[in-house]
Amino acid sequence: MSRPRPFAAAFSAAVAAVAAVLLALAPAARADEAADIQRLMNSGRADEALSRVERALADKPGDPQLRFLHGVLLADAKRGDEAMAVFVKLTQDYPELAEPYNNLAVLHAERGSYDKAREALETALRNQPAYATAHENLGDVYARLAAASYARARQLAPRNRSAEAKLATLRTLFATAPGGVTAPAAASAASEAAR
Repeated sequence: MSRPRPFAAAFSAAVAAVAAVLLALAPAARADEAADIQRLMNSGRADEALSRVERALADKPGDPQLRFLHGVLLADAKRGDEAMAVFVKLTQDYPELAEPYNNLAVLHAERGSYDKAREALETALRNQPAYATAHENLGDVYARLAAASYARARQLAPRNRSAEAKLATLRTLFATAPGGVTAPAAASAASEAAR
């Protein structure tokens, strides 16, 4: 079974959408700061955005919106371990938020840890049952888990045509479907936490 492709494009698009929601709900000063960082991200100036969010966090280390943006920027910079630490800490400090769990699931899925991704997504959906991105991601994770099971069935019974056909169908799906597990935009978690 092949590993999922990087989810950078879907991740960036989702970041923009959630950022808009967070910015609409956040206090003005923090929203301006987060909006500036979001604009830097959206204009392809990720290094500058990362520096800016790190400076802002030095002044406001507990700010959930800035912390969430920091995690997104770290993930985009392929600094997965650091991003994962940020999202884990957000889930500990704000266990009611869905977005950090979704982003954590994306990082787990990118590493092929689909059971951990599933658990994180199930928590996100308990927190926010109408979270469409998490529902879609959970479907993607279930498809990856199913593919692994079908591949194992084929190893154990090489003549099992049913498992072979199902695995082939999933491989076709993986090859034609855009993206994969998708991270939300960078802002919704902070607005919820800021309430």
